[in-house]
Amino acid sequence: MCSSDLVVPAALGPVLRDAARRCDAVPVEVLAAQIAAESGWDERATSPAGARGIAQFMPEVWKQYGIDADGDGKASIWNPVDAIHSAAELNCLNRRLVRAAAGNRLRNTLAAYNAGYGAVLKYDGVPPFPETRAYVDRILESATTITF
Repeated sequence: MCSSDLVVPAALGPVLRDAARRCDAVPVEVLAAQIAAESGWDERATSPAGARGIAQFMPEVWKQYGIDADGDGKASIWNPVDAIHSAAELNCLNRRLVRAAAGNRLRNTLAAYNAGYGAVLKYDGVPPFPETRAYVDRILESATTITF
């Protein structure tokens, strides 16, 4: 992640603040750092694995959890408002799903976004996957320096 990723684009600040209200357990700074880690603020991002959009949803996950947050009648994986609100909503769902896992609930919530809640439950906390551990650490470190 480069230092410019730590600055929230002006147009997305209000979106992130509004979306963060969906899940009080995940502070807006953490949500912002998560979106920066997922896509570097690129709403057209596509990963080699097939994740799409600013919040990097896999299409099958989007079908299940994508929401129409801007009220235009369509939940679009490419729409940053829909995607950021959907990410915040999924964070809250993941938080509930991993509540029985040992360890820090915020770390487990972020790990569930990256590796799936099943992996967090299987390993009783953040899974031992290097990518997931680095993802969680990067987000929590970045959240302390993110600026709006």
